[in-house]
Amino acid sequence: MSFYYFRLTAFILLSWAFYPALQAQTLSAGHYLQTSEMHHLMQQYEADYRSLSRFYFIKHSPERRERLRQLAGDYLEKLEKEQFGRFSINGKVDFVLFRRDLEEQLHILGLEEEKFRETKQWFGFAAAVYDLEKQRRRGASLEGQETGALLSGLAKDVRAASASLGKADAIDSRVAAFATETIEGLREALKSVYDFYNGYDPAFTWWAPAPYKELDTLLAGYDKLFKSKSKVISSQKEDGSGIRGNPIGREEIIRQLEYEMIPYSPEELVEIANKEFAWCDREMLKASAEMGFGQDWKKALEKVKNTYVAPGRQPELILQLYNASVSFLKEKDLVSIPPIAEESWRMIMMSPERQLVNPFFTGGEVISISYPANTMEQSAKLMSMRGNNPHFSRATVHHELIAGHHLQQFMNRRYKVYRDFDTPFWTEGWSLYWEMLLWDQGFPESPEDRIGMLFWRMHRCARIIFSLNYHLGKWSPQQCIDFLVERVGHEYANAEGEVRRSFTGGYSPLYQLAYMIGGLQFYSLKEELVESGKMTFREYHDAVLQENNIPVEMLRFILTDQAPARDFKTNWRFYNK
Repeated sequence: MSFYYFRLTAFILLSWAFYPALQAQTLSAGHYLQTSEMHHLMQQYEADYRSLSRFYFIKHSPERRERLRQLAGDYLEKLEKEQFGRFSINGKVDFVLFRRDLEEQLHILGLEEEKFRETKQWFGFAAAVYDLEKQRRRGASLEGQETGALLSGLAKDVRAASASLGKADAIDSRVAAFATETIEGLREALKSVYDFYNGYDPAFTWWAPAPYKELDTLLAGYDKLFKSKSKVISSQKEDGSGIRGNPIGREEIIRQLEYEMIPYSPEELVEIANKEFAWCDREMLKASAEMGFGQDWKKALEKVKNTYVAPGRQPELILQLYNASVSFLKEKDLVSIPPIAEESWRMIMMSPERQLVNPFFTGGEVISISYPANTMEQSAKLMSMRGNNPHFSRATVHHELIAGHHLQQFMNRRYKVYRDFDTPFWTEGWSLYWEMLLWDQGFPESPEDRIGMLFWRMHRCARIIFSLNYHLGKWSPQQCIDFLVERVGHEYANAEGEVRRSFTGGYSPLYQLAYMIGGLQFYSLKEELVESGKMTFREYHDAVLQENNIPVEMLRFILTDQAPARDFKTNWRFYNK
């Protein structure tokens, strides 16, 4: 027995002695550990950010902005003290991305400061509200009569500000939106004061309720006045489309591309899109010829559009296409699919209102089916049915569910969850990559299927071209709509919805080009790792999903066992066609 304990003790001591080396080896291997040397600092920042956001909760208040700016600066200082050279690859990747996001946070707060200065003239009374809420947080005793008088005085100030605003010309919609958000914060601050003292503090309850309610009503009216003055003021000229966005210009496009780690100029990205478009054109003509339409691919496309299913049958079709795609993935052993991921997705029907900006279904754990509702006009019903026909949908069900967005989200909640580096080039690029890969693997069974898949690939190429040309100030929304109709074969209403979604739907300016460009990044990495024999498809795809949502260039460092430099600048030229 004593000999047994001797061996056990020796084993434990040896294991402990070799643990640091084993840990370093495992860390350097990349995706095997669910942590890195940066994990705790990143988690601390996230916890600190949330704590301070709950405490300084008043939207757009100078106090909140300055405190968050200080927080980001403090963590940048902490990063400078980290021993980067001793980090594993995962640690170095996290260091680079964490620093990048802290710097971006400072940039965003700087933009907020600029908008604050633009609207400051209309909010001379705001400082008193912020100060009142600040006292409330720690339960300061307020003199009831003085507080009531303060609120009455603020009501007079809001009346005067409203009168001044009423005489003003139209206000840029972005500035007006910031102003209405500021008012929302002020009303929230006042409500927190009122709810805290009213009914509990006798003097406050005697003097403050009436002036508080008057002030809140006036602020609500002030909010409506800003909204009535709001007007899209843009370098974009009116073109009759009814879509008014704000092109960001070449300089800002390049800044955002650098942030997303895409080392290409806007012009180079358009060139890539045109090259991919040329491939689509060739394949589309082949499929058209097989269907008996020769070079007239639009007639072939028209036939495919008219294969739509009857009203009420679209959910059945989605389930059928889902089963077909998952069976194909399993047959080819392309990716691991957790049973609960298969079990837990579900469907909803998309509202007619949402279909105005999302003419095609969207997905994740919940797939939202875009198909006609009884309240839609007949022409809109037909366009929706034609645009969501079985062959078009065959290319996108797996994009939205498995192995696309649903599987992504499922794995993100289970692997390296401390990483919060959300980028559409990973999110949309991964799903688009599967459209490319399943094409290569023979998923389309007929020329009609190929036309459906090609329609979507052409659509992704078109997104790069029209979104960049718009933000460069070269194209109007109407030109973008016409391009989608003529070059891709969209239904007009669907093209209009796509353009509206792109420029007024709250998406970032680079979001639409992220599909194809991100997909090409994943495709290039697949060639580097799978085609070379270093990994199987399943190993590659599982490894991607276990690293969470990060720029693909950073993912490449991890999977190829390389490390980014401390002063890393994006440089991966992934497109070689």
